[in-house]
Amino acid sequence: MGTLGDRLSGIGMTSDRTRARMVERLRADGIRDEVVLSAMGAVPRHIFVDEALAIRGYEDVPLPIGHGQTISQPWVVARMTELARNGHELDSVLEIGTGCGYQTAVLAHLAKSVYTVERIGALLAKARRHLTALKLKNVHLKHADGSTDLKEELTVDAIVITAAATHVPTALLRHLKPGGRMVLPLAKSEEGEYGVQRLTTIEATPNGLKERTYDAVRFVPLLPGLA
Repeated sequence: MGTLGDRLSGIGMTSDRTRARMVERLRADGIRDEVVLSAMGAVPRHIFVDEALAIRGYEDVPLPIGHGQTISQPWVVARMTELARNGHELDSVLEIGTGCGYQTAVLAHLAKSVYTVERIGALLAKARRHLTALKLKNVHLKHADGSTDLKEELTVDAIVITAAATHVPTALLRHLKPGGRMVLPLAKSEEGEYGVQRLTTIEATPNGLKERTYDAVRFVPLLPGLA
């Protein structure tokens, strides 16, 4: 069984070339932000999944990471990041749902600071190992319930929520700077509790909150409490 260091170096797989092909596929599939594409190309996705699944690390599919959770497919990670960036530099980002840390690592390549919250302690520990292996110093991790008020004096340019909600978690909106935006998969109640989910942005404009919907997606639900 290879070590995380072995997997990081790409021993046994041409990870650099495979990542380059993944980036080209993302570009062909409509991701336009070259800063986001560069970040996607910089993060070795195969180290974020179990070693037995590493060979599938660059397929455009979600993969299981344990505890009933998944690592999102690369296109969804890129699309959410593109929507969060909205063509602007990001100083700080709040991520709700660290998971294995892959989306976190992508955000860390384009934001000065990433504050990430995960409710499942074992997953947070796994993410910490991955992010430490990548020597990412601008990530702050917290074991907390991200579905409610974080009780933190924190203001950010973007909030990225990596689990599906049936309504906008308004308690988190206070963390948005003016002009900032929240990106989340939102399942409207009239479409079934977790039926049709769509990537949604909530933007803090001078005239109030502005909501827009985008692509159909499929995420695990945003749950309360700690595990």
